[in-house]
Amino acid sequence: MEDFELLRYVTIGQYFPTGSPIHRLDPRVKIIGLIALAMAIVAQTSAVGSIAGVIVALALIAFARVDVRFALRGLAPSIPILALLAILQLGFGWGARASGCIALWSWEIVNVTTCSIEAVIVLLARLVALVVLTSLLTFTSTLSELSRGIEALLRPFQRVGVPGDELAMVFTIALRFVPTLALETEKLLKAQAARGANIQGGSNPIARARQLLPVLVPLFINTLRRSEDLAAAMEARGYSGGAGRTHYVRLHFRRADLIALVIVIALAAGLLVVR
Repeated sequence: MEDFELLRYVTIGQYFPTGSPIHRLDPRVKIIGLIALAMAIVAQTSAVGSIAGVIVALALIAFARVDVRFALRGLAPSIPILALLAILQLGFGWGARASGCIALWSWEIVNVTTCSIEAVIVLLARLVALVVLTSLLTFTSTLSELSRGIEALLRPFQRVGVPGDELAMVFTIALRFVPTLALETEKLLKAQAARGANIQGGSNPIARARQLLPVLVPLFINTLRRSEDLAAAMEARGYSGGAGRTHYVRLHFRRADLIALVIVIALAAGLLVVR
């Protein structure tokens, strides 16, 4: 049954109240910092800069007093996809015929060069850093804090018709249901295995996909049922979106938030400079 324990591999959407300085920051600073670091990492095209982005992300995880091993555990379900992308990028991706690249191995249309190896490193490091940074945001912020932060950041755009409050609600609900869906999938897998279903069987990917149909169908139905229950609960409590709503908790931008924002922007600028 340990093979079906999916919740231990889900890091996004879980909150750890360790009381670190990052936890005490304004949620707007965390969101802006995540966007700035993510843009710097995505814009990075060198292997050294991408690895530096991973180091920065892991350093922030450690500074938040969260176990780095747990943060990296969230990458386990995506390892097969990352391996496939790395193989495709290595043999068929950018750099196979670029000038200044040293050819290492060639067969038919497959060309492995130093540039393609660097491209693989950039791709993998970029994805790892983005997953870790996204997990860091949920590790250090409750869903209520994230909702208030997104609402505050999108409030100026409401003048041009952007529904900031509704978008914040959708975002926080989506994050909230990531662990819930993982737990629901885990229960269904264990129930099907207890009934004798060969969930992990199959000699090829198509056969394995067919084995998962008894799990995907009830998972889809349960998800729709949960969404209907949530909509009914929100209507019963009088939720009406952003029009005329007031806020019990007010966000206050402090000196520590300004210092943290300057540090994060400096880190993002440093990642852009590294080549």
